[in-house]
Amino acid sequence: MKEEGFHVETARNFEESTSRLKNTDFDLVLTDMRLPGKSGLDLLKWIKEKNPGLPVIVITAYGSIENAVEAMKRGAANYLTKPVDLEEMLAIIRHTLIHSRSVAKEDLTFFKDKRYGIIGNSKSIHEVLATIRIVADSRANVIITGESGTGKELVARAIHNTSQRKDFPFVAINCASIPQELIENELFGHEAVSYTGATSRETGKVEVANRGTLFLDEIGEMPLSMQVKLLRFLQEKEFYRIGGTKPIRSDCRIITATNRNIESDITSGRFREDLFYRLNVIPIQMPPLRKLKEDIPQLSEYFLKKYTEENKKFVTDIAPMALDALLRYDWSGNIRELENVIERAVVLCKSDTITLEDLPNKISHRKSEESTIKDRIDLSGLTLSELERKAVLNALETENWNQTKAALRLGITRRQLRTKMAKYKLL
Repeated sequence: MKEEGFHVETARNFEESTSRLKNTDFDLVLTDMRLPGKSGLDLLKWIKEKNPGLPVIVITAYGSIENAVEAMKRGAANYLTKPVDLEEMLAIIRHTLIHSRSVAKEDLTFFKDKRYGIIGNSKSIHEVLATIRIVADSRANVIITGESGTGKELVARAIHNTSQRKDFPFVAINCASIPQELIENELFGHEAVSYTGATSRETGKVEVANRGTLFLDEIGEMPLSMQVKLLRFLQEKEFYRIGGTKPIRSDCRIITATNRNIESDITSGRFREDLFYRLNVIPIQMPPLRKLKEDIPQLSEYFLKKYTEENKKFVTDIAPMALDALLRYDWSGNIRELENVIERAVVLCKSDTITLEDLPNKISHRKSEESTIKDRIDLSGLTLSELERKAVLNALETENWNQTKAALRLGITRRQLRTKMAKYKLL
């Protein structure tokens, strides 16, 4: 490693590793999953608690996707599988060092948004991003589950766009929207004169997606007769056009999604168990928006900017009471419903700020708690400026320096809060 320009120090176990990390500044940690006593995941957890910005690469003995995914979820920067290829290891080390130094200078959420197109900074979204990163270049089939409107197709596209297949087609099919008698033709195509009305050869989506990704949305709606043919394609990587006699090969990756309980469908005979296990190599569960309340302000700001530009309107903010109403609503339609609400509000808004009046009644009329400062402040001996600074500081500290929540507590916009923070040197 010295020949490659790296200074390396070694440790034999967890205790020796943490001792060295306490006393020396390192740029990167390379750890085996298996250590004497505590594991590499224990060391990763310790590092993320003590020095969150220190990148960690984990080596796993069995090339286990599950172990690698777990490490990435816990904050590992990358992973290697045994037997370790020296050139690959050096390339990953260099990439990780460059990446960690550049990200340290950027806003991490912005980096993730730009790369994946997925917005949110909650723990659940971080786990989804970690899984996308680890599975993107594998050949494993992925099934994405979750309620309608949670962004399942967005995740499928993110996997494709960050994989080595990104320069080839991403083809999406909604299995629920295609009549049962036509879905085989949609997937596999047909030869000329293969049936009445077929006057020329038609290429199916499986063939179009060769070397790319085929996304089958609402896979739970696929008829049993087609499930058998899809299973055969997954096993053999070849298919026949309708009316064809020559097998055709396609190297497309299959990503599926469903809002159904597939295990229940297997029990009732609606879905083949063998197909499910073939598709369910890597499961990704998309949480509903009601469990991602902390991401609502960021999502709302994104949709506000998007639809302000589309509608050529000058709407720059969401009033605290309106944002408070958005945070308290249950969002049965998830992110798709939030997007529609913000688009509607932008169109109806008569000023530069979305207010309660611009929101649907079912959202704006929900009972809300008082969102102004509840804590008493000692006014004695304070000037007006000192009082305002104390009020701003009190709100920020009460909300653990979350600016959106602090603005709600003060009854002002987030932009106004930042202006006051700059005025009183609180930024």
